Amino acid sequence: MKTFIKDEFALLLGILTLVFFKTGGDSLLADGTALSTYIPVSLALLGVVTWAIFSVVRHSDALAIKLGDPYGTLILTLSVISLEVVMISSVMLTGEPNPVMARDTMFAVVMIITNGLVGITLLLGGWRYHTQHFNLDGVKSYLVAIIPLALLCLVLPNFTEGGTIGSMSKPMSWMLIIISILLYGIFLVIQTKSHSHFFVDADHEDHEEHHGILRSNIYHTVLLIGYLLVVILLAKTLAMPINYSVASLGAPPALGGFIVACLILSPEAVGGFKAAINNQLQRAMNLYFGSVLATIALTVPAVLIIGSVINQEVHLGLSAADMVLLATSLMVCKVSFSSGRTNALHGATHIVLFIVYLFLMFEHA
Repeated sequence: MKTFIKDEFALLLGILTLVFFKTGGDSLLADGTALSTYIPVSLALLGVVTWAIFSVVRHSDALAIKLGDPYGTLILTLSVISLEVVMISSVMLTGEPNPVMARDTMFAVVMIITNGLVGITLLLGGWRYHTQHFNLDGVKSYLVAIIPLALLCLVLPNFTEGGTIGSMSKPMSWMLIIISILLYGIFLVIQTKSHSHFFVDADHEDHEEHHGILRSNIYHTVLLIGYLLVVILLAKTLAMPINYSVASLGAPPALGGFIVACLILSPEAVGGFKAAINNQLQRAMNLYFGSVLATIALTVPAVLIIGSVINQEVHLGLSAADMVLLATSLMVCKVSFSSGRTNALHGATHIVLFIVYLFLMFEHA
């Protein structure tokens, strides 16, 4: 027990912090609180979230070693995205109607990963190793599913006869639900059964390092999910000082949601950056593209089914500028990962697109 407390003190601290803020402690982050209190409390909350994030990566690495890729990265991906889908669904069921919330969240995740995280990862790896290699078949498998799903779910609704622009008829909605679930199900079979070798970099699969004692798969899985819950729930609390800072600076309201999305994706970001530095680019791409695919394939069915049940309209179609940026981002991904090799130029190009995304966020404010 003493060893568990020592090794997993971050989880205990995270749970205590969560209980504190959910039982009235969030009043310390309310408007009007003295800065001498507000700033230390916010920094302490950020510190606990950051510690929990690194613990997520620690247990994810342990599972990757014990199970091997793609199973290790798949567990982390599905854990993060499933909790994100639960958050969106709970807001739809309990909050004020917001027909574009799911669309904006999915688009933010796609842009953060395909341009921000992929760009930084390729730039870091290219700067250190000049050229990095990955399993071309694996990334092509991700992209062949991501590209049609992204365009069908986030662009096509603007050009269908579904009432208001961006929404769809019920038959169209059920078609998207079915094809999203079906395509993702087939992908999981490909990834874990018939073609699992597509998602492994044979040059590095036996060279992973893990600082700590390896325990049972159940132990690491349960703690991984526990830490993820702490990160997700505390990220919602951390949104309070973030939104306060955004409002004080006169920044667009979408910036607060963007920062929270970054926090939710931060376990995968840390894992991806670490993999790139260790010249394990395939593992980073498993994390990134797996998250993009799961975000669209799991979020779209969930929100459309909930919208149909509670009779709430859901708008999935992006604005004209965002559609152009999405199409450009997917096209650049296709080019960057077309040869099995990447370098710093690829990373810089993705970062440029990410900067454009941030610019448009402020431009639309």
